[in-house]
Amino acid sequence: MGAVLIPIPDRDFDPTEVAVSWRVLTRNGHRVVFTTESGMPAEADDIMVTGRGLDVWSKVPLLGSIPVIGLMLRANKDGRDAYARMLQSAEYQQPVSWSQASLDGIDALLLPGGHRARGMRSYIDSDVLHRLVVDAFARGVIVAAICHGVLLAARSIDPVTGRSVLYGRTTTALTWAMERLAWRLTRLTRFWDPDYYRTYTEQPGQPGGYMSVQSEVTRALRDPKDFRDVEPGSAHRLLKSSGMARDTATDSRPAFVVDDGNYVSARWPGDTHTFANVLSQKLMP
Repeated sequence: MGAVLIPIPDRDFDPTEVAVSWRVLTRNGHRVVFTTESGMPAEADDIMVTGRGLDVWSKVPLLGSIPVIGLMLRANKDGRDAYARMLQSAEYQQPVSWSQASLDGIDALLLPGGHRARGMRSYIDSDVLHRLVVDAFARGVIVAAICHGVLLAARSIDPVTGRSVLYGRTTTALTWAMERLAWRLTRLTRFWDPDYYRTYTEQPGQPGGYMSVQSEVTRALRDPKDFRDVEPGSAHRLLKSSGMARDTATDSRPAFVVDDGNYVSARWPGDTHTFANVLSQKLMP
């Protein structure tokens, strides 16, 4: 069995992508090591846990505790249950700091995502984590990235080549179609914080979607065709592309995962069971 290092920000990571991955890996006998910026236990994006904060009445006393839009976008019951269990685990309660994290004795590096800029930017922009990712690829450690975790990998520049570690790789990530749909919805309902669902937004003169995860990751690749999405005519294409259906422990039909040898990627929380299982299989003796 293998050892998996999971870096997360101190706050605002996606609960499903971290907790379901943790549950799949530990149930399959793998050892998980968490690392946070402060070296203290982290907190997920509360909106993605509770669903509260995405409705136009969210700031109204009492009424704000009743989510509607949030129920569509938050972690489902499976993800929330996994998160609650993970919070009680010894490995989660005793993380190491990013500055002390090492790949010695580690077989895989798992990069989860999240979107809330408040906490995620420190993670995606971290020079410490960029060096860790570069080291992982250099050592041949398996790297698995999902959602905005792929953006962290894309921004990790190999000092030898001067290019992203994803240059020459095939990958997926949070697609612009998915990101744009959630952003358009939440910018209307969470009008006081219209860019909640965008970690990075376009600057004047940049075209729409230029700072989306898909666009930035694609710019880091050797060929734009190396960014993969569900192709027309694929089996279960509507399930995979709707942004509504999520995979489960027994149903991988809604998931889309790209396997590129010692690098595995996925798009969003709805891919997490399948994503973590692909990684787990690679760690089996």
